[in-house]
Amino acid sequence: MELALVLLVVVVALGFDFTNGFHDAANSIATSVSTRALTPRIALAMAAVFNLIGAFLGTGVAETIGSGIVDVGLGLHGMSVVLSALVGAIAWNLVTWRLGLPSSSSHALIGALAGAGIASSTTVHWGVVLDKVVVPMVVSPLAGFAAGYLVMVAVLWAARRAAPAPTHRRFRAAQTVSAAAMALGHGLQDAQKTMGVIVLALVAGGFHEGSDIPVWVKVAAALAISLGTYAGGWRIMRTLGRRIIHLDPARGFAAESVSAVVLYVAALNFHAPVSTTHTISSAIMGVGATKRLSAVRWGVARSMVTAWVLTLPAAAALAAGSYALIHLVF
Repeated sequence: MELALVLLVVVVALGFDFTNGFHDAANSIATSVSTRALTPRIALAMAAVFNLIGAFLGTGVAETIGSGIVDVGLGLHGMSVVLSALVGAIAWNLVTWRLGLPSSSSHALIGALAGAGIASSTTVHWGVVLDKVVVPMVVSPLAGFAAGYLVMVAVLWAARRAAPAPTHRRFRAAQTVSAAAMALGHGLQDAQKTMGVIVLALVAGGFHEGSDIPVWVKVAAALAISLGTYAGGWRIMRTLGRRIIHLDPARGFAAESVSAVVLYVAALNFHAPVSTTHTISSAIMGVGATKRLSAVRWGVARSMVTAWVLTLPAAAALAAGSYALIHLVF
């Protein structure tokens, strides 16, 4: 029974990873596609490849998820908690994908872990949630907006005397690099979260010790998120690429570059599971505000922020409900 449940949790975790890929595909490529720097299929293929590479560049975020958020315990109970969290996170991903809202898969997973932990009377490390989740959830969008605005101001000043047409062509070419950097950061952040959850299930089932990530887990998670990315997330892509603001190549390049830096710093220096969705969305708003504040469609932005705020409690509630049902079986 324990082996069967571990296998089920691993399969569901990879399913979450796949939904994370197609849900967050827009994070990496929406700006490049909307500015016509890349065609959609080429952009998705490139994002999938760099997601795969990024998944192997570190394990700090995976270890935070795998051992820092909740103590699931051992045996069937522990695996039931992990399974409930995954079901809750997947459900919220599908709801927001259907509505075209770029919510955070990362925060859905973390909220779901906390919700399943509360429902099962399992220890939740609220200090870690505050330091590694809540604080970065506030800081990363603010940093993305401010840095996006400042970088775009610097770009406009540097190119103030350049001819518009050649400048646009150069920035379209540069967006190939910035989109790849963004996809690399997405793999570095989001693939690791699934790795951490799989390790949680393996430890609960008695098939692994410690928080180190087995090679097969890295490979499986990297492939799942890459396949999901290639499947695409067109609804959310339209929101990020067109509905917030009409982006030009220079602003697309600035937004992607800023977002990639924020993701790298958070993952490699602080081992913090930062939301790629929050980061790129706020950076797009920041670069858009350099046109004029009214150029940003703040109504769309307000709907996105509402989804961000709802993600943690909504995913927690879905996971708690899932645990109530799963607990009846196991």
